[in-house]
Amino acid sequence: MHDNTFSSLPLKPELIENLNTMGYTAMTPIQAQSLPPVLSDRDVIAKAKTGSGKTAAFGLGLLNRLDVKRFRVQSLVLCPTRELADQVAVEIRRLARAIHNIKVLTLCGGTPFGPQLGSLEHGAHIIVGTPGRVEEHLRKGTLKTQDIDCFVLDEADRMLDMGFEETLNKIIATLPKQRQNLLFSATYPDAIQSMAQRVLSNPVMITVDTDHDEASIPEHFYRVESNDERRAALRLLLLEFQPESAVVFCNTRQEVKSISDQLKEWGFSVLALHGDLEQRERDEMLVRFANKSATVLVATDVAARGLDIDAVAAVINYQVAHDPEVHVHRVGRTGRAGQSGLALTLFSAREAHKVAALKIDVDPIADALPLPKQSVLKQAPPTPPMVTFQIDGGKKQKLRPGDILGALTGDGGIDGKAVGKIQIFDTRSYLAVSRDNASRAFNKLSNGKLKGRNFRLRKIS
Repeated sequence: MHDNTFSSLPLKPELIENLNTMGYTAMTPIQAQSLPPVLSDRDVIAKAKTGSGKTAAFGLGLLNRLDVKRFRVQSLVLCPTRELADQVAVEIRRLARAIHNIKVLTLCGGTPFGPQLGSLEHGAHIIVGTPGRVEEHLRKGTLKTQDIDCFVLDEADRMLDMGFEETLNKIIATLPKQRQNLLFSATYPDAIQSMAQRVLSNPVMITVDTDHDEASIPEHFYRVESNDERRAALRLLLLEFQPESAVVFCNTRQEVKSISDQLKEWGFSVLALHGDLEQRERDEMLVRFANKSATVLVATDVAARGLDIDAVAAVINYQVAHDPEVHVHRVGRTGRAGQSGLALTLFSAREAHKVAALKIDVDPIADALPLPKQSVLKQAPPTPPMVTFQIDGGKKQKLRPGDILGALTGDGGIDGKAVGKIQIFDTRSYLAVSRDNASRAFNKLSNGKLKGRNFRLRKIS
């Protein structure tokens, strides 16, 4: 029988003793799978949800290798928000209670720079911080990295969502080549894979808490008899399933415009993506949809090429794709990065030959489902959970995600958990905030400054 206790690990006796006093005996799945390679100095990529016990997994690893007598920064932990950094620092201090004189210092935006400078001058063993503030200390020479031998990215996917990739690259460039790298993420999108390949050396890949098989996306088919019934069916399906985000695929740009106009009349938050858009319009539209400040994106296959959105709740084929491979590509837009997904296809008798040619496990014609009942029309269309703001400043104004996040979450600001994606373009930036916090966020940014300047701010959805 496998020993699932912390005492079975090659941990320092004082760490084991402290874990016992904390009531930690049996390991969670992420701890049981990741701690052995972490304690063997291997690089690790661990895919696990928040609340799975991952902080103890990397916290015990960096504490076990720490040399307390060397009063130098030996470990760096990066987190996406100040709130998470504070939680991680508190947990590491709890895990380290039995080891005397360990100093854990947090470096986060939204708090005064001066006191952090004073704390750094007094020295620390472990730094837990947010990318923007850590990079600022590195740039000003107030944080030294030459003794760091353990580097942790906690909730790496969230950091990339918030636009910190460039900042992370700058931080990583300052670290010693010989170090252990630990990457923890709730999802594993392409951007994380790309970063892992550049940063980690022969990593051990660990996945826990996967709720479903990503390759298994439920596909439902519905038969319609006319164009009017097809439109009505689309409305019924959106109201029945209430997806937080849905891509509706049409075969022509004229249909995209027509369907999006109709959905707007019905009260849906909808965007139309087609080939007539200028690049700036296209960029802004994709930002709004990725930010979840619009619920439905109606698009042609050509316009949707390069669509890099990881969490689409549903794909609806308003019209059947001309090519079975295109159908597979459409359906693959949902259920990505470990999320659940749903694929719904409408077809008429004239399209029966197209659905019969699809490479799927069900017989779409024989297994076609009845449309939702008319009673769902009493339901209101789903409200987008986020709001997107545009800031008239970007890379050319040296604006960074950390500046925006710090301004939002500073004294009297909003909780970092309410902040969604932050995307910086050359001369403009986009920020997603939860709808409940939109007014406070607008007031905080409108009445404050970014990098000592006032930037024009407007709500775009």
